[in-house]
Parts: sequence; structure tokens; C-alpha cells
Amino acid sequence: MTATQEPIPLLAASEAFSGFSVDDLDRARAFYEQVLGLRTSPTAMAGVVHLHLAGDRQVLVYAKGGDHTPATYTVLNFPVADVDATVAELAARGVEFLRYDSPPTDENGVMRAGGPLIAWFTDPAGNVFSVIEQG
Repeated sequence: MTATQEPIPLLAASEAFSGFSVDDLDRARAFYEQVLGLRTSPTAMAGVVHLHLAGDRQVLVYAKGGDHTPATYTVLNFPVADVDATVAELAARGVEFLRYDSPPTDENGVMRAGGPLIAWFTDPAGNVFSVIEQG
């Protein structure tokens, strides 16, 4: 395709969705529901659930068993009005926040070195999630 050609809208109308794997679907589902306060629902496929997010968005979460490797990047970002309050509430629920040297995070796991405040944590399978302040 040259710079002047229009792209073919092959997948433009598709309602794409994201997904990621976990090693123990029951443990992950309990964490999403009981700790994060999210809703999940089963799918027609065994070992797969939908994670329901705001705006009627869904993420596919599937069991991968013995060969599961956690994502090394942030798979889900949760915009929140107040990162410090959200971090405190999640920490009270047992969530441990990741600490980084670069970008640097404070003692609570919040990155304050420019840009929006953000804090990272993992689900029970080791996948990285974040809460990010949007005001």
C-alpha cells in the first residue's frame, strides 16, 4: 500500500477484544471478583471466562496450565480518580504493589516521576496490572 492509497477496512468494524492467560483460573477469578471487585462470567468454552470492565468492555481470561508465562508488560490499566486512595484500599485487601528503580516508585509503589501517577501490581498468575490517575 502506498501513502496515497486508502486502507481497506477489513477489520475496522470488528469489535476486537484482548485476552491473557492465567495458570489457575479459579484463583484468578476469585482475585478479580473478591479483591478487585470486578465481575466475571463463564464462556461456552471450558477454562475461559470474560472479565467485565466499565463501558461494557470484556477481556478474555483463559487457563493455560503448566506452560503459562506471565505477561512482562502491563496487560490491564485501570484509570482511577485518586491513585493514592486506590492503592491504600487495594493494599488493605492484600494487594502488593511492585517497586521499580526506573521509573522510580515510592514506598507505596506509586510512580511520581512525571506523567500521571501510576502503580503496578500483579494478579495471582503474575500478570501485571496498573492503576493510573486520570482527573
